[in-house]
Amino acid sequence: MDSSADALYLSSLKLAADKYRSILNDERTGDIRWRYGGPPIFDTVNKLFEEERTHVWPEGSLEETVQNAIKSWEMEFSHKIHLQDFKTINPDKFKLFVNGREGLSAEETLKLGSYNALLKNSLPEEFQYYKPEEESFESSHDAFRSALPRGFAWEILSVYSGPPVIAFKFRHWGYFEGNFKGHAPTGEMVQFLGLGVLKVDESLRVEEIEIYYDPGELFGELLKGPPISETKTTESGDNTAEKQSCPFIH
Repeated sequence: MDSSADALYLSSLKLAADKYRSILNDERTGDIRWRYGGPPIFDTVNKLFEEERTHVWPEGSLEETVQNAIKSWEMEFSHKIHLQDFKTINPDKFKLFVNGREGLSAEETLKLGSYNALLKNSLPEEFQYYKPEEESFESSHDAFRSALPRGFAWEILSVYSGPPVIAFKFRHWGYFEGNFKGHAPTGEMVQFLGLGVLKVDESLRVEEIEIYYDPGELFGELLKGPPISETKTTESGDNTAEKQSCPFIH
């Protein structure tokens, strides 16, 4: 490796260092196929997490271990291209179950992307404001990156059992500061709570994960913003929007 390549490699490792996703600190970037050309940097969402988390778990505690493991799991599905590069799951046994639906394999989850995998639902057609089957991996991530520019922070609220079957409660939050599917931002917090169950092997790699949450908590906030295409200006100069029926907003 020449000096310029060596400097670039060391710089990449330094940028990728992350105290919540320690596997990034051990990755040899030249051996990993990254979706966006290099290891991700989580400085912005880490800042949001540190400023607004409700718990600071003791170092080495079960809660901290599970919290960091889930962050690392999500990082791999969002940023790695090949399953053989994953360290957090057992690719041969992995299944993702969301709200009791049929499980998705590692290959299916990687192809869909984590947002589409988690947002599949059985609502009537007229109430499906987000349709995962019409979204690609890229379009789904673009939609949420645009809507939540400071990121979508995630924290453990409680852990109810230890390995090999780990049950936990979590919180997911961000700020609606960018457009989402034709809806203008409100600047308000968007958050939802949920429950999860992880089944891990002797190396603590995930074999199965079950997630239970109410999508209405998420979309109720994202659809509060006035539809951009229907926004009108009143005589006083205020922006208003025509009302529309939404099953998530009460």
